Amino acid sequence: MAITKTSENDKIEIVSKWNIQVRSATIIKEDGVELTRSFHRKVLKPGTLKGGDGSDKDDLVATDISGEDADVQAICNAAWTDQVKTDYTAFLVTNKPA
Repeated sequence: MAITKTSENDKIEIVSKWNIQVRSATIIKEDGVELTRSFHRKVLKPGTLKGGDGSDKDDLVATDISGEDADVQAICNAAWTDQVKTDYTAFLVTNKPA
């Protein structure tokens, strides 16, 4: 009787123009027969505002995606164009707390 546990990205979606949602499935099998499957979801955004006191405080600090799987990195790199990053930065600046 062999029990295995694997994890895979089973859904990657672009939501609201710049959010990348990644759903990961954890699958437990016994002798090749799936016993259970559970899900975890995370949202990746193009970055955050620098937030300093200088004139560059509204600059975007890019999200580090180097630890993500290659398929997630490829989708982020394709979706987060310069225009999307510009639009996202403008959104953050417009909606930041006073």
